[in-house]
Amino acid sequence: MGTISVALCTVSCITLRAILPDQRTRQRPRFWAMAAALVVPSASLAAQPASLVYRLGRDTVAVEQFTRNTVGLTGEMVQRNGAVVARYSYQVALGRDGRPTAATVARLQPDGTPVSTGVRETRFTITADSIVREAVFADSTQRRAFAAKGALVNFPVFVYGPTELLAVLRARKLPTDSLPALGLTGPLGMTGFTASGDTLRLRGGAYAMVLRYDASGRLQGVDGSGTTNKVLATRGPGGLDMNAIARSMTPTGTLSGREDARAAFGPGGFVIVDYGRPSVRERTVWGGTLVPYDSVWRAGANDATHLITTRTLTMGDLTLAPGMYSLWIQHTRSGTFLIVNSQIGQWGTQYDATKYLGRVPMTFTTVAAPVEVLTMTVRSLAANRGQLDIAWGTGLASLTFGVGAR
Repeated sequence: MGTISVALCTVSCITLRAILPDQRTRQRPRFWAMAAALVVPSASLAAQPASLVYRLGRDTVAVEQFTRNTVGLTGEMVQRNGAVVARYSYQVALGRDGRPTAATVARLQPDGTPVSTGVRETRFTITADSIVREAVFADSTQRRAFAAKGALVNFPVFVYGPTELLAVLRARKLPTDSLPALGLTGPLGMTGFTASGDTLRLRGGAYAMVLRYDASGRLQGVDGSGTTNKVLATRGPGGLDMNAIARSMTPTGTLSGREDARAAFGPGGFVIVDYGRPSVRERTVWGGTLVPYDSVWRAGANDATHLITTRTLTMGDLTLAPGMYSLWIQHTRSGTFLIVNSQIGQWGTQYDATKYLGRVPMTFTTVAAPVEVLTMTVRSLAANRGQLDIAWGTGLASLTFGVGAR
C-alpha cells in the first residue's frame, strides 16, 4: 500500500507556519530492532495521532493527518493540485493479524463536505484470496472483484499514513517482498518494498519513495529526493485544524510551465529547444537534490526536453541530421555532458538507453546571481555557429555547435 503516483514540478509558495507546528527529525534506530518490537499483540498499541507535512523545497504542497490504533487507521489529506485544492478522508480496518480487511477512501471538497459529482467514495473489501473495489456514485455503485492473495490498497497522492502497516507486514516476515495492490481506478498491480536499516523503499509504483520508521513501527518520514518526485515529509503531532489548512491553501496552477528557446540560422533555418521550467525552491541543484551526480537528468520537467532543427548540427564529434531529438544532461564530478537521444514524444523520466546517439562535453561554470527557474537559451553566434546555454541555480552549462545546410 502507498504506491503513489505524483507529478510535481513547480509549486507557488504557501506559508502555513501559523497553523503547523515545527517538524523535527527523529533518531533512526535499526530496522530489525523495529521489526522485533512490532511482533507484539496489536492490543498493546495505543492510539497514535500524527501528521505528515509534504514539502517541495520551501513550499508546502500537502498535509496529511492520521491516527493508528488497535483496530485500524483513519486519516485525511489536503493538497494543492493544479487548478484546485483536493481533499480526501480514509479509513483502514485491520484483522487480528494486523492485515487490512477493508478500506474506504472518500473525495471531499476543500471545506470537508462530500463532492457533488463523480465518485464520492471508493470501498475495498480484502479477504485471504481476493480484493473487491466498489466505486460509489450519487445514484449507483460499480463493483469489481480481483483474485489476489494478501492484497493491499494503493491510496491517492500524498496519502502515506497507511504505509505504517507495511512495517507491520514486513516485521511478520512475509514470504515475499511484493504484494498485489489495487488503486482507486485501473487494474490490479504490485507493490514491492525493500528493507534497509530503518527504512523501506517502495517499488512498482511511479516513484521509489523511501519510508523511514522508528522502533515502534511509526512512520517518521517520506523521502522522494532520490526520484523525480523530490517531495520530503516529516512526521509531526496530530491535532491539526485541517479546515484551516485547506482554507489557507491556494491551487498550484500550471506546474513547471513549458517554454521554447530558439534561434534562426538563415532563411528557413532554425533550432528550437522545447523544455519544462522547474524552480529551485531553496534546494541544491548541480550535484545535489535536483541534479544528482552521474544521473541522467531530463533537463527540465514533465515531458522530455526536445531539440528541433531544420539544419544539420555538429556537436563535438556528433552530427545530427535535420529532425527532432530528445536531450538529457549527465552532471559528473569530472564534467557535464549533453546526451542526445533519438526517442521523442515521451515523458521526461522515460529515458531509453537503446536510443542513445551520443554524449557531448559541455562547459560548466558558476554564476554570481543564482537562477531560480530553469532557463535555456539558444543563440546564433554566426550563420554557421550557435550556442546552447542551460542556467539553473548557481550553475551554467554551455555548448557551442556548428550549423550546416539542410
